Amino acid sequence: MQIYNTMTRQKEELKPLTDGTVKIYACGPTVYNLIHIGNARALCVFDTLRRYLEFRGYNVFYVQNFTDVDDKIIKKANELGITAHEVSENAIKEYFTDADGLNVRRADVHPKVTENMDIIIDIVKTLVDKGFAYEAGGDVYFDTTKFHEYGKLSHMPLEDLQAGARIEVGSLKRDPMDFAVWKAAKEGEPYWDSPFGKGRPGWHIECSAMSRHYIGDTIDIHGGGADLIFPHHENEIAQSECATGCPLANVWMHNGMLNVDGSKMSKSKGNFFMVRDLSSEYGYEPIRFMLLSVHYRSQLNYTLEVIESCKAALQRMYTCRDSLNRAVDATAEGAASESVLADVKAAREQFIKVMDDDFNTADGISVIFELVRKINTAIASENATKGDLNAYRDEFSALTNVLGLLYNNKDEEIPAEITELIEQRKAARKAKDFALADSIRDKITAMGYIVEETRQGTIVKKA
Repeated sequence: MQIYNTMTRQKEELKPLTDGTVKIYACGPTVYNLIHIGNARALCVFDTLRRYLEFRGYNVFYVQNFTDVDDKIIKKANELGITAHEVSENAIKEYFTDADGLNVRRADVHPKVTENMDIIIDIVKTLVDKGFAYEAGGDVYFDTTKFHEYGKLSHMPLEDLQAGARIEVGSLKRDPMDFAVWKAAKEGEPYWDSPFGKGRPGWHIECSAMSRHYIGDTIDIHGGGADLIFPHHENEIAQSECATGCPLANVWMHNGMLNVDGSKMSKSKGNFFMVRDLSSEYGYEPIRFMLLSVHYRSQLNYTLEVIESCKAALQRMYTCRDSLNRAVDATAEGAASESVLADVKAAREQFIKVMDDDFNTADGISVIFELVRKINTAIASENATKGDLNAYRDEFSALTNVLGLLYNNKDEEIPAEITELIEQRKAARKAKDFALADSIRDKITAMGYIVEETRQGTIVKKA
């Protein structure tokens, strides 16, 4: 499998450090609010990556953190008159509601900053002891001049990065690019005791500490949105590699940003969409489909037309699945033909080919829709056997599961009054009273349901 490495700016073969196991660390949200669709893109991309690696036979150990102490959390706690812990725990609960709705599986570990303070303090102490960080007025800063490769992930020399930086009035930093790894406690804020005084961690140090603790000095794949490349991931590299002497990650994998109607999503522009709000109108699954419908490194432009088209495309998949299930039940026994087995094999090989080429979920979806076309042809054929349809069904299920799609498996219960009308219509058709049958169908349609006649019999579904 080839993955584009942000560090080297080229595709590289995935070579796990541990045979058969891929260890992934993906930066999670700062938990003070509901997640927005930009957050959701990273969640769905790395959840699908995990699923695909498992499909290819790897074991995956997946870590995604929660930043549960931060200026934003403290600000919201003060506004609401509750503790920062209450804010973060409420947000984590809501996060899982949305993640479950998007069919994002739980990570193997979801470490929280507040539950890993000892290891965070330990890595700060290591950096100070080695001369890579310095204390100043209760704060501890990383000295970027001591790490000569600073900027290697964002591919910007230190002098260019410095040009856009400044030392704020009253700052104790030695250099504009230095950043806090420990912040002295302020009145009214949560704090922890440390060798440097009471305080709390800087944002970047938490991931260095937790990835090392739960995975090791070097991660196979470190992931997140492209907005994290600088400064967050750049600073993680500096801290971790100075503390351990080892590369922090073999592959840096970043998903592209999300625009809304062609503009960058921002609260100031009023185009800031929460997953919860979109799901109430479209459901969660069309959101997941949309987020996987373009290559993960490409910008994704959200519009109403895009989400509507994704909802329609997803419905085509569901229609295929439901029709196939009915056809399997109604078709005579028989082994799968060589041609069908060849179709199934070709679909899997093509799916693997496009997904192995830098995780191209957009082309993976295209492969599935080509399979849908062949399945629909088989359903309509007089010659298809149960073995043919089962072979198609198994592969269709396997490939959609890799993308985390078609997870709403419950058949919608048809109201008794609709069922009664369906039976009346069947009786009218049997008596060849087609005018009555048509009027009953019109009544069913007016009640919000669709009646279809198939080779497998009459089916009814919500419009």
